[in-house]
Formats: sequence, C-alpha cells, structure tokens
Amino acid sequence: MTATANDPDRLSVIYDGECPFCAAFVKLYALRKNIGEIELIDARTRPDLVRELRAQGMEINEGMAVIWQRHYYHGANAMHLLSILGADRGFFGGLNKFLFCNRNAAALVYPVLATGRRVALSLLGRKMIPHR
Repeated sequence: MTATANDPDRLSVIYDGECPFCAAFVKLYALRKNIGEIELIDARTRPDLVRELRAQGMEINEGMAVIWQRHYYHGANAMHLLSILGADRGFFGGLNKFLFCNRNAAALVYPVLATGRRVALSLLGRKMIPHR
C-alpha cells in the first residue's frame, strides 16, 4: 500500500499527465472540489504506483485511478466518486454530475472518454504509459 493510501483525509487522483483531457479535467476538478486535501499524481512520474495499481487489476491506460479513505477506484468508478465529491456549481460541475453521478451512466460514458484519450495521444504522437 502506498503512502498516499495511508492518509484517509487525502484524495489522490492518478492520471496521465500527457493526456490533454486528463490533465485539464484534474486541474478543473482540483479547483472545484468540496473535500479537503487533494493530491494530483501524474502516473508517468510514479512507475511504482502504476505497478501497484496494475497488480490490483487497475490498468492506468484504461482509466484514471482515485485513492480515497484507503479505497481504490478505477475508470468509471473513479469518475463516479469524483462526481459525488466534486462541486456541482457551474458548467463543469453540472456536466460532471450529469455524466457521472449515476453509476450506470458513468459505466456507459467512461469507455467513450477512454477511447478519446487513446485517439488524442495517438494524434499528438504520445505513447501509452509503459509497462516497466
């Protein structure tokens, strides 16, 4: 278990820092959160954490991960949690709540976003997060 997971009051979001959509989302989310401390972790800078996530069956190339209150969330489940914890004011907050507050809707929408990430990385000439 990481040091990140040991602090139950900290919300940690592990994302792909080279994905323009992921990076924009976490920055917007950090500005609009309703909870205490938040840690934004670029997965490309933490191969140890990526290995840990993969060992738990969470492929970082298929979705962001969130650690909160010693629990791990991945992909649509991570986005669902963030929509519950995030502020619902403004366009971004409202859209986030609309798309991800319902667990079933999140499960339908998230794969489309993950595909968009892969396409964007390809168009930008960036590689997926490597297996080390």
